[in-house]
Amino acid sequence: MPHILVLNGPNLNLLGVREPDIYGSETLADVEASLVAWGKDNGVSFELRQSNHEGDLIDWLHEARDEADAVILNPGGLTHSSVSLADAVSALEKPVIEVHLSNIFAREAFRAHSTISRVAAGVITGLGTTGYLLAAQALAAQLFKQEEG
Repeated sequence: MPHILVLNGPNLNLLGVREPDIYGSETLADVEASLVAWGKDNGVSFELRQSNHEGDLIDWLHEARDEADAVILNPGGLTHSSVSLADAVSALEKPVIEVHLSNIFAREAFRAHSTISRVAAGVITGLGTTGYLLAAQALAAQLFKQEEG
């Protein structure tokens, strides 16, 4: 059964409370419930983690080399500034899809730059929490195709 690690960066623990007009009213617990339910129906397991600390995210990406088949990453504000996080994604050598709840290209100019996008397998932005499910579907399709080949 493919295992996908879902990593959420700074301030995403406040999802559903912080600026719901931008990020929506669903919480990380809601995201996890949706992914787990989808995973049960589609033969995929998920593990969700969140940290406000860059080093935790980097350490978890390093662990994913041995413990996960793919990663969904919402780096939060680290998207725009963390070369170290991008380096950890690059070193993973497994598919990573970058997810953003809001459309980062329709917001402040500094948000339109991502250090992660160039090393991610794909980017989903602006679709709210649905982006996590779309990332899961894309990664699962890729992982099942690899198993067949």
